[in-house]
Amino acid sequence: MFRQICRPFVLLAATLLIVSAASANAAAPTDSSIALLRKAVNGDWRSAAHKARDQYRHPIETLQFFGLRPDMTVIELEPGGGWYTEILAPVLSAHGHLLEASDPNFADKIKTNPAVFGHIEKIIPFAPPKDVQLGAANSADMVLTFRNTHDWLIDSPDTLAAVFKAVFDVLKPGGVFGIEEHRAKPFATATESAPELHRIPEDYMIALALQTGFRLAGVSEINANPRDPEDINVHRLPPDLAGPAAEHAKMQAIGESDRMTLNFEKP
Repeated sequence: MFRQICRPFVLLAATLLIVSAASANAAAPTDSSIALLRKAVNGDWRSAAHKARDQYRHPIETLQFFGLRPDMTVIELEPGGGWYTEILAPVLSAHGHLLEASDPNFADKIKTNPAVFGHIEKIIPFAPPKDVQLGAANSADMVLTFRNTHDWLIDSPDTLAAVFKAVFDVLKPGGVFGIEEHRAKPFATATESAPELHRIPEDYMIALALQTGFRLAGVSEINANPRDPEDINVHRLPPDLAGPAAEHAKMQAIGESDRMTLNFEKP
C-alpha cells in the first residue's frame, strides 16, 4: 500500500530534481569495494546475533546503494552499539577515514577490538540539540544515519532540521547523505508517529532534505518489509519484542520494521 501511494510522489520529486544517470553512476561502488564489504560482513568479529540481522538490514546492498567506496571520508551518526561500525571500520581502514558522531562512551566499543576499530580517527561530540556540529565545512564524502532520525524529531522538528543542516554543511559538494529509517504510513503526521511509533513518513523526510538544500539522488526498497503494518511501535517487532509474550510469535512472523532507504546528494 505504501509503495502504491507514495511512489508517484518520489518519482515526481526525482523528475523535478533532474537526477542524472551520470551522477548515479559516479557514486557506484567498485568491484574492490564490494569485495571489502563482503569480507567485513562475514568477519569473525561480528557476533552471531549481529549477523542474524543481515537478512533484515541488507548491509552490503544498503552501503552499495549509498555508493560507499574504501577511499571515502565517512561520518556515522550515533552508531549505538556499532552494528554498522563493525562493517564500515574495516572497509575504510586502509585508504579511507571513519569518524563517529557519538557520545564519549563509544570509545569503549573501539577498545574491544583495536584490530578492527583502531583506525577510527575520531569521536565527534554529538548530542542534539546541544552538539550538532560535525566538523569543517565541505570535509566529508558521506554521512550515514541508521534508524536515528525519529529520535531527533521526538526532541523537536527544529532538532531534526538542525542535524540535517549540520550534515549539509560538513559534506563536500557531491557528498552523500544516506538515511535508513523506520517508515510510517504515507502522509502520517510526523510529530505524532515519531514519539508514538518511532517512525517517520517518507514524504516528510524527503521534504525536509529538499528544504535543507539536498537533491534526491535515489530511493530504494532494499529494506522494505510489506508484512509490517506500519501502525505499531517498532520496538514490538524483532529484535526487541517489547510487547506481551502472547504476541511475540506474530511479531516474529512479521520480522523487523519496514524501512525507507534514501540517498541524498549535496549539489
